[in-house]
Amino acid sequence: MTHFAIYVELKAKPGKEEEVATFLANARSLVLAESGTVAWFAVRFDKATFAIFDTFNDEAGRTAHLNGAVAAALMANASELLAAAPEIRQPLVLADKLPA
Repeated sequence: MTHFAIYVELKAKPGKEEEVATFLANARSLVLAESGTVAWFAVRFDKATFAIFDTFNDEAGRTAHLNGAVAAALMANASELLAAAPEIRQPLVLADKLPA
């Protein structure tokens, strides 16, 4: 079972919504290289609201992801793409169901 997670909600600047969607879709290739990331999701709630949710078996995997390529690219592009700075939340996973 995974025990650690990250949740980040993202609000795109007006006119930057599709750039945020593309950024998130392209981030998948960076996450695939992370051995400590068990599950990773980039989702869209409405035209301008997106989120990233990922899970990890241990704190080391979560820390590696927070210091990894996706986080670095997101922060480097945040002022151009996002209406507000991303709030990175670090919940604990209470239960999960993942493919075997």
